[in-house]
Amino acid sequence: MVDKQVKENRLPQFGLCLNNEGYPVSLEVGKVYRVIRDTKAANHGYIRVIDESGEDYAYTTNRFHLIQLPIAIEKALLAASPR
Repeated sequence: MVDKQVKENRLPQFGLCLNNEGYPVSLEVGKVYRVIRDTKAANHGYIRVIDESGEDYAYTTNRFHLIQLPIAIEKALLAASPR
């Protein structure tokens, strides 16, 4: 039961790109991107992700759907991430 509560309380660390209009080189629709928590950006309707350049940039939140992945998959993706 503790594991279930921990999983439910975790913040999503990944977002699925839904719209790359205006940023076709930086974002790929259907690709999962790592989310960098940024309260200031979120307060202004933005989400910070590591895009195709390998750097983190803020994009409007409506471009992404935040997703909760199984812990093992998150760990594997985070380990493969440059950050």
